[in-house]
Amino acid sequence: MLWTRQFRWLPHLKQPTHSLRRYATDTSPESLIFPEPQSPHHRDLPSFLQYATRVELSPTSNVYVGTHYEYTVQNTLQQMGMSLTRMGGKSDYGIDLLGTWTLPTVNYPLKVLLQCKAVSNKVKPAVVRELEGAFVGAPSGWREDGVLAFLVSSGPATKGVREAMGRSRWPMGYIFCDPEGKMLQMLWNRKAAEEGLEGVVVETRYPLGERESKEVVLTFKGTPLSLPQTSLGTSKPAAKAPTRSVPTTPVVSTTEAIASTIETEKIGNIV
Repeated sequence: MLWTRQFRWLPHLKQPTHSLRRYATDTSPESLIFPEPQSPHHRDLPSFLQYATRVELSPTSNVYVGTHYEYTVQNTLQQMGMSLTRMGGKSDYGIDLLGTWTLPTVNYPLKVLLQCKAVSNKVKPAVVRELEGAFVGAPSGWREDGVLAFLVSSGPATKGVREAMGRSRWPMGYIFCDPEGKMLQMLWNRKAAEEGLEGVVVETRYPLGERESKEVVLTFKGTPLSLPQTSLGTSKPAAKAPTRSVPTTPVVSTTEAIASTIETEKIGNIV
């Protein structure tokens, strides 16, 4: 198994130096009131698949594709310590998933908001403004300082999106998760690092020793927060991918903060 390390900070403008982390315990996870699910027919991926079969929902419809992707993302991120509830609905300010995230970097679960984009085209920088609006339109308990927001898309972050996030005064990040649930990219801005992601590292993993098998995991002090699970489109646990022995040649590994301008950014080496 080959690994490379990527410490991903987005480019940024000069931001206020104070941290919002001190506000994060104003609403404890135990006292958070989660909104009622918009659909009484499903609450997770297995129940949605059963519902879609029962009502003969077309797998190519926008409703099916979008809902399936949201539940797939929910499954994937739960493996990283997130506890997420699907929102749905037309008055959710674009919030698809919300919940909490337990990390070893802080003594309390962080609160998170997520927007999911299962799109075939590249995501445009305008979606960053939508994500900023989610902070204002979030439910009570998530409508205060100390909340992280992530844009999750089925494609990688473009230069424009990364620059826009780097300029934002809100703590936010980007996750590239393919439709099968494999996480291929994760990055965040400095405000998000201040809120609790300081010390969390994104590492690239090659289970089969080949570029095509690429996936990423989060680590803290060299220990994975969890291993990604792929093929989460069914209610059964994903089968483990076959592994093969890899020569013990030292793997090139880099840990570099992204420079303050995107033009001088240095990406972690891909072996």
